Amino acid sequence: FNFTMRLDSHAGGHHSGNWGGLLTNPGVVMAHAIASMIDRNGKILVEGWRSTQIPNSVRAAIAKLDVGGGENTPNINPNWGEPDLTIAERVFASNTFEVRAFETGNPKSPANAIPPSAVVFGHLRYVVGTDISKLMPLLRAHLDKHGFNDITITSERDMMPATRLDPDHPWAKWAIKSLSKTAEDEIAVIPNLGGALPNDVFADLLGLPTIWVPHSYAGCSQHAPNEHILESISKSALRLMTGLWWDLGEGNTPRQVS
Repeated sequence: FNFTMRLDSHAGGHHSGNWGGLLTNPGVVMAHAIASMIDRNGKILVEGWRSTQIPNSVRAAIAKLDVGGGENTPNINPNWGEPDLTIAERVFASNTFEVRAFETGNPKSPANAIPPSAVVFGHLRYVVGTDISKLMPLLRAHLDKHGFNDITITSERDMMPATRLDPDHPWAKWAIKSLSKTAEDEIAVIPNLGGALPNDVFADLLGLPTIWVPHSYAGCSQHAPNEHILESISKSALRLMTGLWWDLGEGNTPRQVS
């Protein structure tokens, strides 16, 4: 859910020596608005934006995941995010709010003036159970409740419903068994990816169980050139997918067994 928050306080910048203490500083007001939405440790404060209860099967699968580590990966802050959740649960089973960009005045050439406006580009990453039709109204109600009625909000694009195939689903168990056999090792099972995918077309509109087998690594720079795949991962991907398709052709799939 990508959105823009904007506050226009007055026309043009005005010298702080003449107008300081008399004009609203939109950058300060916007900073307080952000602080009302999320605390200093990353806990979401907008009522209705926090994620719902985590299913036991999802929690069990996530508990086995080793998050972070590897080459070119940043250091994880164990104190950031929703409290009472594990590190893995925070990224794979929890809603998170991020400030993507924040601008007021002219950062490239700061002037001793009170800026006329401030704009924030925000982002809420959400998981299954989040009613996306209520996200904008909940944000509007939150801002109004805290006295930020003058801040306008706009959604930047249509939202995609989050999807998740239960790890206990027969097709999920079949895929896990096949991939583990080919890998000759226990594989990591992620109930859902942390990023956005238009998977609702298959899962919701067509009613199909969907399984994604990502061939990437945690430290990749998403959407940058030459970043999504490594030679070592390519070799592993060819082996795993060959085994998966082989087992699919051999049968003994959930539909045939039932």
